[in-house]
Amino acid sequence: MASPPDSPYDVTPASAATEFGATGGAGWSATEAPTTAELLSQLGEDRLWLLRQLDSGRWSQWRLDLAALERELGQLIDQAGERL
Repeated sequence: MASPPDSPYDVTPASAATEFGATGGAGWSATEAPTTAELLSQLGEDRLWLLRQLDSGRWSQWRLDLAALERELGQLIDQAGERL
């Protein structure tokens, strides 16, 4: 059964797709820990994915809250990148 368009259950950001074996993205094995730079890069990709989803009209009832979280995530990624 398909989920409705605004359902939180039909989303797949890059990191989740990689974690569960989907193609694309940077996959890491259990023995190969990602570097901080790789983690920041993946967070940046996931942030852009979230931004695209919001811009396309997804999750309209949570748009303001998710947009605020997206901005905070962007600031956190930028600060971590500067300290690297």
